[in-house]
Amino acid sequence: MSTVPVTIPASPRPAPVRKWLLPAAAATVFAALAAWRYGSGTWPGALTVDFGGPLGRANDWIIDNRDSHWLFLYFFGHISNAVITAVRAVYVVLLALGWAGVTTAATLLSWRLAGRRAGLTALASFAVCGALGMWVPTMRTLALMVVAVALSLVVGALLGLAAGLSDRIHRGLRPVLDTMQALPAFAYLLPVVLVFGIGVAPAVLATVVYAAPPMARLTALGLRSTDKGVLEAVDSLGATGRQRLLTARLPLARRELLLGVNQTIMMALSMAVIASVIGADGLGDRVYQALSTVDVGSALAAGIPIVLLAIVLDRAVGGRSVGNRSAGRAGWAQSQPSARTRAAITWAAGIAVTAAAAVASGTAWPDTWTVDITAPVNTAKDWMVTHLYNGIPGIGGTADLAAHYTAWCVDPLRDALQALPWWSALILVAALARLIGTWRTATTATLALAAIGVLGRWDPAMDTLSQVLAAVAVTLVLGFAVAVAAARSDRVERWLRPVLDVFQTMPQFVYLIPVVALFGVGRAPAAAAAIVYALPAVIRIVGQGLRQVDAGALESARSLGATGGQQLRQVQFPLARPQLLLAVNQAVVLVLSVVIIGALVGGGALGYDVVFGLAQGDLATGLTAGVAIACLGLVLDRVTQPTKAKEAR
Repeated sequence: MSTVPVTIPASPRPAPVRKWLLPAAAATVFAALAAWRYGSGTWPGALTVDFGGPLGRANDWIIDNRDSHWLFLYFFGHISNAVITAVRAVYVVLLALGWAGVTTAATLLSWRLAGRRAGLTALASFAVCGALGMWVPTMRTLALMVVAVALSLVVGALLGLAAGLSDRIHRGLRPVLDTMQALPAFAYLLPVVLVFGIGVAPAVLATVVYAAPPMARLTALGLRSTDKGVLEAVDSLGATGRQRLLTARLPLARRELLLGVNQTIMMALSMAVIASVIGADGLGDRVYQALSTVDVGSALAAGIPIVLLAIVLDRAVGGRSVGNRSAGRAGWAQSQPSARTRAAITWAAGIAVTAAAAVASGTAWPDTWTVDITAPVNTAKDWMVTHLYNGIPGIGGTADLAAHYTAWCVDPLRDALQALPWWSALILVAALARLIGTWRTATTATLALAAIGVLGRWDPAMDTLSQVLAAVAVTLVLGFAVAVAAARSDRVERWLRPVLDVFQTMPQFVYLIPVVALFGVGRAPAAAAAIVYALPAVIRIVGQGLRQVDAGALESARSLGATGGQQLRQVQFPLARPQLLLAVNQAVVLVLSVVIIGALVGGGALGYDVVFGLAQGDLATGLTAGVAIACLGLVLDRVTQPTKAKEAR
C-alpha cells in the first residue's frame, strides 16, 4: 500500500518587518522630537546634570574632617591600622622564614595541594624571583597580596553566601557587582585615597573592592545551582538550615568556590602595579617607576616575578580536579604503608633543608646568586628602537605606523562618532542591543549611554569609544588568524600555550613601557598595549571553540569535497558561533581596561580625566569620568554578548 506524504504546515511566525514596525515608528518620532527640541549635534547641555557641586562639597568635607571627625578617628582609622598591622605581621613572618623557608614552604604546600609538578613550579618560580634580585620587593608584594586576598575572599564569600540564599539580595547585589567590575581600577583609588590617605591600607582596600566580586558571583552561583533532589533528600532527613548549608550546598559548590578563589587571586595580583600609584611598595612600585623612565629592563625584571607569583598561586589553588586528586591519593594510600608517615617525613626534610640553607647563607637572598637582566634587555630595546622606530627604507617604521594608525583609523572614527547626532547614537545602540539580545538588554544599553551624556562626558566618551573600536578590530583580525592556525595544528597550539600564559598574567603596565619606546607617546601605544593584552583571551576562546566543533560535521564536509577554507567558513565558524561572540565580548572588555590605563602615555579622553582627578584629588572629575567609563563598558557588553535565548535560536 502506497503512502502519500503529508506536509504539516509550520506554525505562523511574525514577519521580521512587522515585528520592527512599531519600534521603527517610535524611533522616528523620538528622533524628530529630539532634533526639533534639542538639535542634532552633540549631547545638549540642557540634558546634563552638574555633579561637580555636590561631589566637590563632599571632597572638601572629607579633607577638612579627616583628622578630627569621629568617623575617621574611630572607624576608618581602626580599619586602616588593622590592615597595616596585618601586612606588617605577614611581612615579618616572611622575613623571619628567609629565602630558604619561604621557597621550601611554597614548594611543599603546592606539592600537597596540586601535585609534584606544581611543587616544582613553585620552587623554580621563587628561585627566579631571587635570581633577578627582586626577593625583598617580591616579599613585600606577597605580604600585601596575602592580606588583600584574604579580605577579598572573606568579603566575597559573605556577599555570595547572602546572594545564594536569598533571591532578593541576589537581585539587589547583581547591579552592584556589575558596577564594581566595570568601574576602572583608577576610579577606586580616588575615594579610597581621600578617606585613608596614601600608603598600604588604601592599596589593600582598593584591591579588595576590585577582587571581591568574582568570589561573590561564583559563591552565589555554586549555592544557587545545587541539585534540588539532593536538597530534598537532606530535608527529608530533618536537617536544619545550617546543616543543609554545611553538609550539602557548600560541598556541592566546591568547584565554584575554588574557581572563585583562583579568580580573586588573579585579579588581586593584577592590581599590584595600580596600587603602587597610591603608595604600595613592592614589585608594582618598581614597574611604575620604570614606566616614568621608559626602562624596559627594570620593568621586565619586576614584572616577571608578578607573573611567577600568579602562576604559582594559580597552579596551587586550581590544582587537579577533585576526582583525580581523590583517586591519586587512594592509589597512593594502597601502595604505601602510611600516608601520614610519608607526609611527616616530607615536612621534616623540608624543615631540615630550610634550616641548613638559613645557617649557610642567612635569611636574605645571596647577592652572588643574582643575575642582572636590565642591561641586556635595555640593549636589545635600544637596538629595536634604532632599527624599527625610524624604519627600514622603503617600508617605514613603528613611528610611521603609529602616525598612520592614528590618522587613518582613530581620528576619522572619533570625528564620525562625535559628529553623530546624540539621538541617532541612542537609537543605533538600542537597535544593536535588541538584535543581539532582548528588549531589556536594549533598554539597559540605551540608558547607560544616556547616562554618559547626563554626566556631561559625551565627547570624551566618543573619543574613548573610537580608540576601543579601532583596537578591537585589530585584535579580532590577529586573534582569529592565530586561533585558526592553532586549531588546525597541535604543534602550534602547544607552542602558543606558555606564551599565552605569560601574556595573560603580565601586568598591564608592563606592556606600556616597550610600546612607548617603539611608538612614542599618544593613542597608538595605548592601542598597541591593549591589543597585546587582549589577544591571548581571543586566541584561547576562538581556538577552543573551533576545536570543539563536532567531528562528524567536519567529516561530512570532507566527504562532500569541501576545502579547508570552506570547512572553516561553512562548518566551524557557524557551529562555534557562541564562542566567537564571547571572544568579541572579551576583546571589548579587555581593550577598554587597557585603553583607560593608556591615558598615562597620552591616550587622553575619559582615561585622562580619571588619572587627572586622582593626581589633583578632584573627586568630581575623577569619579564622574570613572562612572562614564563603567557606563561605556556596560553599553559595549550589552551590544556584544547575546542572551541564551538568542544563542538557542
